[in-house]
Amino acid sequence: MRIDIITCLPRLLDSYFAHSILQRAQQAGHVEVVVHDLRDYSTDKHHRVDDYMFGGGAGMVMQIEPIARCIRSLQAERTYDEIIYMTPDGERLEQRTSNQLSLMQNLIILCGHYKGVDERVREHFITKEISIGDFVLSGGELPAAVLSDSIIRLLPGVLNDETSALTDSFQDHLLAPPVYTRPAEFEGWKIPDILLSGHEAKIDEWRYEQALARTRARRPDLLDRHLGTGNDKMP
Repeated sequence: MRIDIITCLPRLLDSYFAHSILQRAQQAGHVEVVVHDLRDYSTDKHHRVDDYMFGGGAGMVMQIEPIARCIRSLQAERTYDEIIYMTPDGERLEQRTSNQLSLMQNLIILCGHYKGVDERVREHFITKEISIGDFVLSGGELPAAVLSDSIIRLLPGVLNDETSALTDSFQDHLLAPPVYTRPAEFEGWKIPDILLSGHEAKIDEWRYEQALARTRARRPDLLDRHLGTGNDKMP
């Protein structure tokens, strides 16, 4: 997979992709992440990529011209499955979206800034708009990193145990059950006996019941969607 990220502040993304799982995924050839400085596509002598809003009002708007040059330059080299704009008014990011995007080959992610991008960018270039929540940040770099992380960790070979991602929260619309590690007892606090039983089927059943209980308590809105997947183990 290849992910091209377009931003006017590329240094904000340097450290995020240079460590841990995301770094190893790139080094192993599972993904190529390329960050493009939008200012390189500006013809302004000061490399400006924003201007005042038509009609007046506070705040600046990202111009269509440098964005169009950058996207068209990338499209001349390869075909992209999606051109994604990170924006607070986009579709809220969910696990199913990351699952779907992880099956694609080439993605462009555009980071917004200021009051956003010229609407013509959204009308003529963007194929998908994504939000990471109902709040506003200073720019789209953090959301782009969050989206990229959620996709890359699902790629085959990225995690040491590929089944790990399948038991994360929101897979099958459930929250993940409690997890424990050594020591089995700490200051008198013991782990559940079932986890030491060695009985795989009973442990799986216990984990499912715990996932249901945690989801019911913390995110009851997910339960109907879980049942809609055809799972009939709900008590």
